[in-house]
This record gives sequence, C-alpha cells and structure tokens, in this order.
Amino acid sequence: MSSTTKDTPPPLPEPLRVAVADSHTHLDMQDGTVEEALAKAASVGVTTVVQVGCDVNGSRWAAETAAAYEAVHATVALHPNEAPRIVLGDPDGWSRQGAREPGGDAALDAALAEIDALAALPHVRGVGETGLDHFRTGPDGMAAQQRSFRAHIEIAKRHGKALVIHDREAHDDVLRILREEGAPERVVFHCYSGDAEMAKICAEAGYYMSFAGNVTFKNARPLRDALAVAPPELVLVETDAPFLTPAPYRGRPNAPYLIPVTLRAMAEVKGMTEEALATAVAANTARAFGY
Repeated sequence: MSSTTKDTPPPLPEPLRVAVADSHTHLDMQDGTVEEALAKAASVGVTTVVQVGCDVNGSRWAAETAAAYEAVHATVALHPNEAPRIVLGDPDGWSRQGAREPGGDAALDAALAEIDALAALPHVRGVGETGLDHFRTGPDGMAAQQRSFRAHIEIAKRHGKALVIHDREAHDDVLRILREEGAPERVVFHCYSGDAEMAKICAEAGYYMSFAGNVTFKNARPLRDALAVAPPELVLVETDAPFLTPAPYRGRPNAPYLIPVTLRAMAEVKGMTEEALATAVAANTARAFGY
C-alpha cells in the first residue's frame, strides 16, 4: 500500500463479458471529465450510467448531461437532506450551495416546481434521489423531508418515471409513506440498506433493490443476507460514486469503472455466474428506468 494513497484511483478491474449499467452515480462529484469517466467505464463493460440529481442545480446538470451523452440517463430530485436546508436554511453551508437563509415552505414549493419541470424531459428517466434520512436530519427537519418525499412520489407518478429512493435509517417510514401515497409503477431502493426481512417486503411489492460497494464490506452481513433473498429480476448494481468504494479499495475514490468489483462479489453471494447476474442486472436497469 505504500505507493498508493487515499486519493489514488483504484486499478481497472478485469472487464465484464456482459455489459451492465451503473444504476446510480454522481459524475458531478468525481474528478476528471464526463468523457473520461464514460470511456473508462466502457472499457470494463459498464456502458450505461444513471446520473442522479440531489438539488436543483445538480438536477439541471444531470438533465443536460443526459441530453448530451447517449450513455447517460438522468434522474432529478431534491435529496432528503436538501429539503430541510431549503426550508430551515443551511447556516454552515454544508451542501454545495454554501450558507443559505431559511426559505420556508414557499422556497420548497419553488424548488419542487423546478424538479417537476425537469422530470417532464424525455432523457430524464427517474425522480430521485428522494426519500428519508433519519441519520443526518433531526426531528426539526422531518416535516420538510416528508413533504418533499410525498411531492416527489406524485411527480414520478404524473410523469410515469421511476422513483429512486434514499432510505437511511428510515425503513419503516419510507415503506409507510409509499403505501400511503401509492407507489409509482417502478421504484428503486438506491444503495439498499435493509435486511433480508425488508428485502422480502420489497420483493413482494415489486420494488427494485440496488446494491452498492458497501455490500463488499466485512461488517455488511445483513446486506449480503438481503441480497441472497432478493429475486434476481429485481436486483441492480450501482457505485454511488464517489462514495462507497468496494473492498479492497474502501476509502479511495469510487467511479463507474469499479462496478465489476461489486458485481462479482454479488454474483458470489447469489451463487450465480458473473455472466448470469450481469445479464439480469442489465435487463433490470433498462426496465426500471424505461430505456
């Protein structure tokens, strides 16, 4: 390890023999150009990426990038942690916009109207990442988060787009709100973080479960148990890059070209060949996002 540092990109993995999609990535948060990221990914068999929006600016960028590149599909949304920052303000400037004044419900409505307009575009294939995050948002932010989530569900249904869910330590509330609102036809649990019991509930409802690099982490036994019971026709793979780099590269920058590392680990858990899982995942991602 002496010659590599935390900032050194991991090496190129052995190419996949069946091409797949990275169902969730943030190219706007990664080093290098979009062209470089797509070329590197394609060289190992990752020929499609879903670029995910987390705020109004990022969602606009996702839509523009998807319009410019055939290999990119976009999703647009206000991240669950973005909604309270719009309503209550963000004095620390934690998000990419810097410090913000409280905007109240009117500011959230204005931001949601922007997302709604973007969701109508043909190369925008999903509404997300939306959902709930009980890890980073305290009780004061819950109301804004839930109002935003419900609005995104409605937008996804009205435009006939996939709903991409961020669920962090909020499983019961996410599932409850989906029941209350009535879920869109296609729902993707991004960076699936539930256990095997929840995987059965998701499977019953026909929700897609997208697994990220953390499925390879030593302490991720419950995740692997969930993957083991998830039906092959509902499983997706993602990087969530630059985050969640798979073992043995944890802590170093993630990118779509590292999908083969995670996919191979997943195939092992499912007792499937790499080709069989890649074939399923490629078809599932296209079905989930309607491309």
